[in-house]
Amino acid sequence: MPIKRLLIANRGEIAVRIIRAARELGIHTIQAHSTADVDSLAVKLADEAIAIGPPQAAKSYLNIPAIIDAAKKTQADAVHPGYGFLAENAEFADACAVAGLVFVGPSANAIRMMGDKVAAREAAMRAGVPTVPGSDGRVDDLETARRVIAETGFPIMIKAAAGGGGRGIRIAANPEEFDRLVPQAKAEALAAFGDGGLYLEKVIERARHIEVQILGDGHRAIHCFERECSLQRRRQKVWEEAPSISLPEAVRRKLCASAVALAEAVHYSGAGTLEYLYDDASGDFYFIEMNTRIQVEHPVTEFITGVDLVREMLKIAGGEKLRLKQSDIFMRGHAIEVRINAEDPAQNFMPAPGTVTELRVPGGNGVRFDTLLYQGYTIPPFYDSLLGKLIVWDEDRPAAIARLIRALHELQIGGVKTTRSLHLALAADPAVASAQFHTRWLEGWLESNATKLAAE
Repeated sequence: MPIKRLLIANRGEIAVRIIRAARELGIHTIQAHSTADVDSLAVKLADEAIAIGPPQAAKSYLNIPAIIDAAKKTQADAVHPGYGFLAENAEFADACAVAGLVFVGPSANAIRMMGDKVAAREAAMRAGVPTVPGSDGRVDDLETARRVIAETGFPIMIKAAAGGGGRGIRIAANPEEFDRLVPQAKAEALAAFGDGGLYLEKVIERARHIEVQILGDGHRAIHCFERECSLQRRRQKVWEEAPSISLPEAVRRKLCASAVALAEAVHYSGAGTLEYLYDDASGDFYFIEMNTRIQVEHPVTEFITGVDLVREMLKIAGGEKLRLKQSDIFMRGHAIEVRINAEDPAQNFMPAPGTVTELRVPGGNGVRFDTLLYQGYTIPPFYDSLLGKLIVWDEDRPAAIARLIRALHELQIGGVKTTRSLHLALAADPAVASAQFHTRWLEGWLESNATKLAAE
């Protein structure tokens, strides 16, 4: 049955994004919010809103009983989890099903399988998708770990089996570091995800981070091409673009086909992203994990394909079969997204919440700004620092970078420090212009350009 009343169990710019897509489909929107978000843009835009708890996320946006109760009170028939918070929580998906609510996303079983990185790796291997050399499953003791390292060599990446966002990850360059870092990674994974399980992967030097956007209906899947997400700070993406200019066309076809094969193998429903490491020296690519939700960077894919991914999610969750065929998906031009955070690049990216005293949003052809801001809004200090995403499109990458620079100069957010200066500096850098970067490039660049950032 088509969705009629949708509860948005998230906040910020993604909540605004979901409200807009839902309204275009004639769906009544209900914004769940903490008491800290009572004045948020999402609350103002939704058809109705309901408080689910105090500012602390554990008592509101992560409170499954409170969200289910809110859905029942407002007579919602579906829940969209957005990204983060409970978006990849199988127990939440199960709770929605028990309550008779549609969960806008994949099944709980698919979330469990692909959310556990070891299980996802095993599923990828069964589907014939190449994986990074490493442990076949969880590593429970040092003897097993040393056997893996004997085959892969150092450096080795120690990774949490559950969760994501760069937490529970350590890189060991030698046996001494390995013995010291394993307990740290285990403790961090246990604290962050309630699961201290670890597995090992060989470090691919100077790797690129490539991800493939897929849509599925539980039976059939398609891809919407790939995104390049190699510009990262502390394993958090900073700048994303589509397509990746580093991929030869033959590799692109093979990589995207592997993503579809894996999505169909796990009967995936909704929007999802399969992440890979790509070694452009050898041309090899390796699956690393799947994100069973909409991604922060989904707008760049929407720009180059014309597909509204959130709207397709809602249609599929409402019972429609995937209407698009692979032959319907074409790629045109180049898109770039930069994350505008309430952080001070000159002070080691210290969070900088405050009140927005001025807001000038860039416009013009090929420019989009997805944001939670309005003039006079006070940014609460309880959540992540993402204020918005500036996305640009043009016919080719150099033109897209030029448009990005113009739009960044046009963007004005008064009253708070933001990462705008970082993106202006990156957009002017010759290495970025020629796409000569990898997943660890930005860390070194930041060290070399600290003075420049401080001066802006």
